[in-house]
Amino acid sequence: MQKQKRKIDEFLISFKLGFFLAIRQMRRSNKATTALIIFIMTLTFLNLVVVRGVLIGIIEGSTEIYQKYSTGEVFVSELRQKSYIENSPSMLETIKTLPWVESFSPRYLERGNIEADYKSRIRLTDAPNSVGAIIAGINPVAENNTTDLSSKIIEGKFLSLGDTNYILLGSSLLKKYMPMDSASFTSLRNVKLGDKVRIKVDGNTKELTVKGVIRSKADEVDFRAYVLDSVLRNMIGRTDYNVNEVAIKLKAGANPIVVKDALLNSGIGDRARVQTANEALPKFIIDVKKTFAILGDIIGSIGLVVAAITIFIVIFVNAITRKKFIGIMKGIGISAQAIEISYVFQSLFYAIFGIGVGLLILYGFLVPFINTHPIKFPFSDGILVAKAGATFFRVFLLALATIIAGFIPARIVVKKNTLDSILGR
Repeated sequence: MQKQKRKIDEFLISFKLGFFLAIRQMRRSNKATTALIIFIMTLTFLNLVVVRGVLIGIIEGSTEIYQKYSTGEVFVSELRQKSYIENSPSMLETIKTLPWVESFSPRYLERGNIEADYKSRIRLTDAPNSVGAIIAGINPVAENNTTDLSSKIIEGKFLSLGDTNYILLGSSLLKKYMPMDSASFTSLRNVKLGDKVRIKVDGNTKELTVKGVIRSKADEVDFRAYVLDSVLRNMIGRTDYNVNEVAIKLKAGANPIVVKDALLNSGIGDRARVQTANEALPKFIIDVKKTFAILGDIIGSIGLVVAAITIFIVIFVNAITRKKFIGIMKGIGISAQAIEISYVFQSLFYAIFGIGVGLLILYGFLVPFINTHPIKFPFSDGILVAKAGATFFRVFLLALATIIAGFIPARIVVKKNTLDSILGR
């Protein structure tokens, strides 16, 4: 017991002395060199957090787009073995009574064909200017209240309640916005606002005028064409008013899981799939999200190794150039442990200041700026994801790597023979 107490006392003395020596050394160090090391630590920290945050933010941006413009916070859709949601009017009445619901948009969906330039087609053997698409029948007021889809009109105007002879086209259906040349993928050529197109659904045909083009960067939106719900309902003979999906927008602060459970408890789960926005994400988005997280971790790990090597070199060079001084300190009775601790404190100083500057840049500028001005990627408006828990875990990793990188070179130099160190051998 007495021996253990003595060891603790010796460590505390070494700790205090090491801290004193570190402060003394830092005050006498070259200011430019110190600033450069702190700058490197700042860049390393930002590399650890920002690169991963941007990679994840690309997919988070897609997730937000899908939720806002397609699914809402809660999404109700037909069962896999069904072609529509049975007893939809009763379900819609149930949704309407839920206190958490701000608005909802029921949609009719049917696969069909859209053809342009059919009047100018001379020979039947000529390839038609057509594309297969999901035709969505919507109530434009309910849809816009729920998804704000009109804000994604890039050409023309959104549908109005009386637009029985008009159609909106998703940008991915037009060669102008999807210039792919593939035998397996077709798109409409040379279609402009005001042009007539012919839609064929369930054996019925109707001529409509292109009123607008939608581009949201969500495939579920951009690969669809939109008409009034009454128009599509008449074409497919859906007199029972059974819809295919419902996007639900919740009031601020409402929990999607609570709403989902309420719908399932009402019996809707027996005739429809009820999902939160995250559960309704396409598998592709989920897979890419996991992939980008792994890539971010790999890139961040490389940055962590670079930071550790940088600190190792700095401390090692510092210790080698001060080898004689270290020998003298050991000669006058300063313990090797105190000297090692002093170099650990120096490396920790670089890490703390570098991380502090990095945190200031991250949360004081980068996060608010990028979230306000998203990065315009082809399939997403990327944001910067920097959650506090994940960020401070990386702070811990960087600080730990720095401590280890500072201790090892100090240990190597301090272990040398005292007399050899003093004589410079």
